[in-house]
Amino acid sequence: MASRREFITLSSAAATMPSIFVGSAQPANILPVKNSFDAGLLQLGVAGYSFLNCSVDQSIAIMQRVAINAMSLKDFYLPLDSSQEKIDELLSKFKSASISIYGVGVIYMKSENEVDHAFDYAKKVGVNLIICSPAYDLLRHLEQRVRSTGIRAAIHNHGPEDKLYPGPNDVYERIKDLDRGVGMCLDIGHSMRAGVDPAKAVIMFGNRIFDLHIKDVSVAAPGGKSIEVGRGVIDFSSLINNLRKIDYKGRCSFEYENIMKDPLPGIAESEGYFRGVENALVRS
Repeated sequence: MASRREFITLSSAAATMPSIFVGSAQPANILPVKNSFDAGLLQLGVAGYSFLNCSVDQSIAIMQRVAINAMSLKDFYLPLDSSQEKIDELLSKFKSASISIYGVGVIYMKSENEVDHAFDYAKKVGVNLIICSPAYDLLRHLEQRVRSTGIRAAIHNHGPEDKLYPGPNDVYERIKDLDRGVGMCLDIGHSMRAGVDPAKAVIMFGNRIFDLHIKDVSVAAPGGKSIEVGRGVIDFSSLINNLRKIDYKGRCSFEYENIMKDPLPGIAESEGYFRGVENALVRS
């Protein structure tokens, strides 16, 4: 594997930018780096949880700084019982900043009513993907709603502490006989902590992976800590190679979980490393 320094093509520049976490949400005199979707690269996004301690304006400004134009919406922005008027008002802010909302979640489901509520919410937001964590006895009802609405459900693995879905294999065993519109959101950090190499998971579960939460972890063990991409133990060369092998069409969404800090530097560093690895593989 090439050195970390060779891979950082974006974050070195981003790290020199002043923080926008405090102060104006509109950075001045900063030209965003153009995303490379037209170059056949993987599509990037940001998981909304990354912005737990940010306002909407701060979140938008950070995404503009790192030139990522898609986000999954977490309910601290927009509660599930929000009116259509409130939903439209928030969506207009993201749309005016050229940021698309591609999914909602993670949404936890403990009753049929909560499943129904989540699908109604997704319909109001105008997305066709719900990232979720349903109780086992709700999976058939979830499948019925997927079939009746055309909205896909991606079950999220949450690591060794999660009693329902610790790793991607636990998700797959529960959904393998369900409608193909029920899949998974592969959280690669939690997968690694649960003892499943995410690069191997990509090959094993293929087109049942609808979404990716991208992060690194300090060690491949339950006690591993979420850290910036490239600083931990995940082999991103193998991961990206395998995503290309399966022709993955979903988003690779960075999830910055160190919520006590400004997420901008961590997202920028992670994006730069990820894109650096990908560009190196494309050119090799």
